[in-house]
Amino acid sequence: MLNLDLSNISSFLPGGWRTGQEPGLKKAHDFVLNATGAGGEYTGWVRLPADYDKEEFARIQKAAEKIRSDSKALVVIGIGGSYLGARAVIETLTSNNYNLTRKDGPAIYFAGNSLSADAMNEIIDLVKDVDFSVNVISKSGTTTEPAVAFRIFKALLEEKYGKEGAKGRIYATTDAKRGALKGLADKEGYEEFVVPDAVGGRYSVLTAVGLLPIAAAGIDIDALMGGAREEMELLAKPGMDTPAWQYAAARHALYQSGKKIEILAGYEPAFRFFGEWWKQLFGESEGKQGKGLFPASVEFTADLHSMGQYIQQGERLMVETVVRFDCAHTKRTIPDDPENVDGLNFLSGRSLAFVAEQAMRGTILAHVDGGVPNILLAVPARDARSLGALIYFFEFTCGLSGYLLEVNPFDQPGVEAYKNNMYALLGKPGYESQKAALEKRLDS
Repeated sequence: MLNLDLSNISSFLPGGWRTGQEPGLKKAHDFVLNATGAGGEYTGWVRLPADYDKEEFARIQKAAEKIRSDSKALVVIGIGGSYLGARAVIETLTSNNYNLTRKDGPAIYFAGNSLSADAMNEIIDLVKDVDFSVNVISKSGTTTEPAVAFRIFKALLEEKYGKEGAKGRIYATTDAKRGALKGLADKEGYEEFVVPDAVGGRYSVLTAVGLLPIAAAGIDIDALMGGAREEMELLAKPGMDTPAWQYAAARHALYQSGKKIEILAGYEPAFRFFGEWWKQLFGESEGKQGKGLFPASVEFTADLHSMGQYIQQGERLMVETVVRFDCAHTKRTIPDDPENVDGLNFLSGRSLAFVAEQAMRGTILAHVDGGVPNILLAVPARDARSLGALIYFFEFTCGLSGYLLEVNPFDQPGVEAYKNNMYALLGKPGYESQKAALEKRLDS
């Protein structure tokens, strides 16, 4: 389904680089498929496209239809993997202007991913005068950003609809058995969906975490899962002829050659948040023990007029992965200008898709000539089936890549550092001594 072109990296690597990666990939593949590597208890996503809970899946579809029928807006509360995947899919398959361009269904707003009062108040102003629902997503229910946001929107719903009416508009995606949000949902009678124990947040887009908001946006989640399942079956077979092995091998070989940054580039503005999801996936999975490519993303051609200068002539630290969708949603032809004021009549009658394709091809060649190896990943269409395949492809290659680096691809111990400092400075009970030490450092 996906087509990987590695022809523009060969000049940057020694001959036989593929063969050199095979022993490590064979071991990594076994770790991922058989859950025998570090963090293997969090590989529930590997078989998920085939083995997901069909009863819960049907409830997700039913809940999404209810939201679409009784709500003009849906507030999705979550941070990191609890919202990036859903937003990535919704915008990639519809528009980065989804709320303005949708023809039916609710506007979707994402809250609980920052501590900005201005951002919070803006969403409140957008939903307070319309019928709205809330999907709160948190395994524990105690993560500061989403917990604070849920307090605010829960109170807003109860003020608007009363406690009983609000109950029917709150959907809790949380742990199956424990946690503050689970306890509250049980007590209040919210409809509940499960964050699986064996699936970490950044791998959770194909669980209820991502599927409920995606379905509420009117996207065909059967097709999304179907594309992921097809890719799962393809990538389960070991060997350098699979795109997952090829991509993981190329990234690792380029990293070993001295590259430090991987840029994900797309030529569709709607793809921007997919890049944000991809950055979390690879950043949290690989960035440990002083290792890993730093993941960055750009939107072309817009960023060719800003970051393009650095990519072309800055330090030669980068490898670039370009995602191209082969079929555009719509067509637009460039009109003729009798006066040819801009000198572009040579493009008259051409489609914008043709111009974009030539811009992409020219950019790849320019960047390769400038010392930036390029990987091209072609996706058949910007549709649910193809995007499901792309999501699974990146998840699988991320697992392989983490094991090639000899790190645990499924934990994120470094994330706790900022949380502990924040809790201490906010005066959370139990952090008193740490609070005093931090304040002394900040005041010095």
